[in-house]
This record gives sequence, C-alpha cells and structure tokens, in this order.
Amino acid sequence: MVSGFRFQVLQSAVTTFKRARLYTIKAATFVILQNMKIEFKGKIFQWRGPAPYLFVAVPDKQSAAIKAVSKLVTYGWGVIPVMVSVGKTEWKTSLFPKDGRYLVPIRMSAQKAENLKEGGNVTIGLKVNL
Repeated sequence: MVSGFRFQVLQSAVTTFKRARLYTIKAATFVILQNMKIEFKGKIFQWRGPAPYLFVAVPDKQSAAIKAVSKLVTYGWGVIPVMVSVGKTEWKTSLFPKDGRYLVPIRMSAQKAENLKEGGNVTIGLKVNL
C-alpha cells in the first residue's frame, strides 16, 4: 500500500513524465514537418473540379507520407497547405484529397511561366506548410 504523500509524489512524477513525453512528441513532429519535402514526377491532367483545372496526382508512396501527418496540418476537409515548386516557379496552394491520393493544382501563372500543358510530364517539389 502506498501512503498518501508517496502516492501524490508518484502521481506528480507520472504527470510530469507524460507532459514531457507529449512535448517531446510535439517537438519531434514539428521537426519532421518542418523538413518534410517531397519531390516526384507526374503527368498533368485536366479535372473539372475547382479551378485551375490542371492537376498532378501525388504518387501513392508520397500520398501515404502526407496522409500520416495530415491531421496535424489540415485546416479542414482534408486539404493540406503546401509550397509547390516547378522549375523556377513557386507558389502556395493546397493539396486536394481524391481517391486515396492527393492532387496538386497547377496555378495558371505556373502553367504559363513553365509552359505546362495537359498530358505533359513535370517534376513537382512540395513542402508541407505548418
């Protein structure tokens, strides 16, 4: 049997440990997300969803990595804020979840600057925004 005082000390120690562990997990998650950069090649396709209508699908493996952190970064409806780079062009946007993968919308200004057309292949760089 544990005395009242010892129980309080033990309970306090456990609570402190749990908080420290939680902060460690949050800090580690922050570091992982801060360094989460993804690069892949994909085919540009047209989809009659939200404008700008041209998208590139994130491959399964990279989509799974994004999905693993999605609850930490989404601001609703499963969309993920990212910074996208194609060639020398960069822009902020959000990935759309679709059929277990994510879609990268190709902004009209990027389409013009990098001469991107439907059916073309492109190398996409993504950085997940916190």
